[in-house]
Amino acid sequence: MSPVRYELVFSDDTGSPQDVMIVARTSSKGPGGHPVYADPTGIIRAEISDKDEVRILASGGHQDPAPHV
Repeated sequence: MSPVRYELVFSDDTGSPQDVMIVARTSSKGPGGHPVYADPTGIIRAEISDKDEVRILASGGHQDPAPHV
């Protein structure tokens, strides 16, 4: 069973933590077949595998998520 929530930490090029977001599991599955988690606004969406691998998903037009998180 997958966790209900995760804490995602986003950092800049220096590696220092910049933003922390809490995401909760949704009923959706991502392109890899793993659960999708989202923040309360739905702007931050991430597919998180059972090995805790994170793939940030675009939640709207003109978004270009970083390939490495």
